[in-house]
Amino acid sequence: MKEITLSKGKFSTKQITVIGTLFAVTIVLGVTGLGFIPIPPFKSTIMHIPVIIGAILEGPLVGAMIGLLFGLFSMFQALNTFSPVTFVFLNPIVAVLPRMLIGVTSYYAYKICRTKSTSFNMSIATAIGSFTNTIGVLGLIYILYIDEYAKALNISQSVAVKSLLALVLNGFVSAGTAIIITVPVVLAVKRFK
Repeated sequence: MKEITLSKGKFSTKQITVIGTLFAVTIVLGVTGLGFIPIPPFKSTIMHIPVIIGAILEGPLVGAMIGLLFGLFSMFQALNTFSPVTFVFLNPIVAVLPRMLIGVTSYYAYKICRTKSTSFNMSIATAIGSFTNTIGVLGLIYILYIDEYAKALNISQSVAVKSLLALVLNGFVSAGTAIIITVPVVLAVKRFK
């Protein structure tokens, strides 16, 4: 398979195709609004699913690249969609870093989880990738912006912390949705190969 050399790594033509295809899916989910579920003050997302699929199929570097593109797209969305907490997603540490780590954590979780059930292994990897996004983004908001977040929403810091914790609970819904979509897609692609 033909390889394209980058500064520190190589992507095969297949990997570049996977990155492009899954980023196209991410764009469609974002532009149409299908990838966002409004849960004030944020929008919950299923846009992490292409990152997890890419990571499990093609490795952590491919997953991280799709995550990078997802994070950049979420920054673009923040520039074009106003909310009181838009400023949070203009910071690449919050908007990009956790999204890149989705691919890394889901890939390694899949590699480490070695039960006899491929579906179970993928489910665990998907849940870990999904929670990387949820806990990464909300944790960074807490660490970097809890005071500004509370002021922007005109709530006390204690209520702001509780609202972030409530959004972590929403992570279970996000992870469950990701598992329902990711496992059949990855199994189908693996069978097709």
